[in-house]
Amino acid sequence: MPIEQGWLAGARRVPSPNCDARPSGEVSLLLLHSISLPPGEFGGEHVERLFTNRLDPEAHPFFATIAGLRVSAHLLIRRDGECVQFVPFHRRAWHAGRSRWRDGGRERVALNDFAIGIELEGDEVSPYAGAQYRTLAAVTRQLLAAYPALAEQRITGHAHVAPLRKSDPGPAFDWAYFRQTLRKLRTP
Repeated sequence: MPIEQGWLAGARRVPSPNCDARPSGEVSLLLLHSISLPPGEFGGEHVERLFTNRLDPEAHPFFATIAGLRVSAHLLIRRDGECVQFVPFHRRAWHAGRSRWRDGGRERVALNDFAIGIELEGDEVSPYAGAQYRTLAAVTRQLLAAYPALAEQRITGHAHVAPLRKSDPGPAFDWAYFRQTLRKLRTP
């Protein structure tokens, strides 16, 4: 899955208007999220519709509460491992919201400026699928190769950068298994 002009080869492209230029061009953080629409339900096109401003607020009572949101992520990894890309990596996707990241000795804000956002189709309580971990590890390997400022210690969850506001990808995400899967891909 090489990266060409900011797009991941093999990912299905669904371009989102919810992005803009990165102020400095920096890519140095990988931020993991979880999403399910409606909450707790997987599959369907609701996430794609949200990220492309086409979500029908009358299709489900929850959707009325998020009508008007202008959000996106770079990638969505579905339960079956399918990868959908909304924003090229060199552009700023709108996924982190109000967040803070401690980078060495300094605290940074405006994380969208330098983070790549990956949404995992899921919620904080349902176990993620093996196919998702495999796809995430393969994508992460490509990102680490393409962006030298990105390193394994610069991979975190939304809960770690917005702890009072967010809890994703949640306790159901197995960080140890993800890192083990990532290491296996690096071993010749």
